[in-house]
Amino acid sequence: MAVSSPLLSFCYSVSVPKPLFPSLRLANSTFRPCLAVRASYSEMGSSPDPINFRNPDIPSISHLGLSINPSFKWRRVLLKVSGEALAGDRSQNIDPKITMAIAREVAAVTRLGIEVALVVGGGNIFRGSSWAGSSGLDRSSADYIGMLATVMNAIFLQATMESIGIPTRVQTAFRMSEVAEPYIRRRAVRHLEKGRVVIFAAGTGNPFFTTDTAAALRCAEINAEVVLKATNVDGVYDEDPKRNPQARLLDTLTYQEVTSKDLSVMDMTAITLCQENNIPVVVFNLNKPGNIEKAIKGERVGTLIGATWNSTVSRT
Repeated sequence: MAVSSPLLSFCYSVSVPKPLFPSLRLANSTFRPCLAVRASYSEMGSSPDPINFRNPDIPSISHLGLSINPSFKWRRVLLKVSGEALAGDRSQNIDPKITMAIAREVAAVTRLGIEVALVVGGGNIFRGSSWAGSSGLDRSSADYIGMLATVMNAIFLQATMESIGIPTRVQTAFRMSEVAEPYIRRRAVRHLEKGRVVIFAAGTGNPFFTTDTAAALRCAEINAEVVLKATNVDGVYDEDPKRNPQARLLDTLTYQEVTSKDLSVMDMTAITLCQENNIPVVVFNLNKPGNIEKAIKGERVGTLIGATWNSTVSRT
């Protein structure tokens, strides 16, 4: 079977000994109905790339009339949004102004052809590690409650994004079929290729793992090029800026510097996953308008870990 031929034909013979009705006559006693099956790369895996079925030389959503500006640093990104960031000023669990700001900036870059996936935390509703041991609640049970909190945030974000026309899918690490899709790696990649935003919820589906680790894991699985960690600070500092107002914002860091200096960027499991899979991490401030769009485009913002800034990308 040649892959280059998009139309495959299958023919079979049917022998008709006698007409069923006298008024119907057949030119021959045998006719050959043919079944034509149209196959494309969409049904056959979408492209020859063995890792994520993308052709690395052609923008994957060009069929939507979108093309990727070659000056953009990233093509497929994973945005990690903490639950605390969604709470805004903490007057309520989820601040609709924050979710709308995220949705609008994500919309701006998806229209440019950049593929965006998100991992959302749940600390604005429930943090398992904080509740473990309270009122007889064991750590595993507390973490499962925290995973459910991430699903609430994901559904809220999905509704916000779709309200402004962004096709969005939520995938959960364990099955909740009535409200979201189960996480299936190839399906997630296909959604991204079609220009949809995918929100990964419920962490890794296992207790004792943070949503930062889930972000690193999903990034590696879908072959995204970077983890963009949206926080409430401008990036990584050489000292705690709350204690030392003269603390210096670091432009770049290596993975080794993060681990040796015990910098509270991500937990060690997440950092190790990123290091082993050569995934850079950008830490930036979610609360500054335009920062999400800049980070997704690969513009210089916050602190870059595990890579160096492309000199062709200007600081804005």
